Amino acid sequence: MADRRAKFEVLLTEGAEQDLEAIHDYIADFDCVANANYVLDQLMAVVDSLSRFPERGSYPKELVALGIKEYRQTSFKPYRVIYRVIDSQVVIYLIADGRRDMQSVLARRLLGA
Repeated sequence: MADRRAKFEVLLTEGAEQDLEAIHDYIADFDCVANANYVLDQLMAVVDSLSRFPERGSYPKELVALGIKEYRQTSFKPYRVIYRVIDSQVVIYLIADGRRDMQSVLARRLLGA
């Protein structure tokens, strides 16, 4: 039975899909496949939940500092999911370990810098 609360279509960019694959591969290589699968499942649950509550995310502080408030974020610690709500769609642009230099990652991926 379909979830009647779902209002928004969630789309992952090619970059976000590659992010998920890279996170899974890294954890599988340096920890174990079971933990990699767990993290992937949790990240997908976060992504899926945006179909019901996309406005709940906060604005990434790195972008707010630049005066940009069109992107939001949610997380499964330490991973951050950066997205934008466009009409009835939620577009996921980036899924990254928040311990990275997020200023550089966001500038490269979202601002083309």
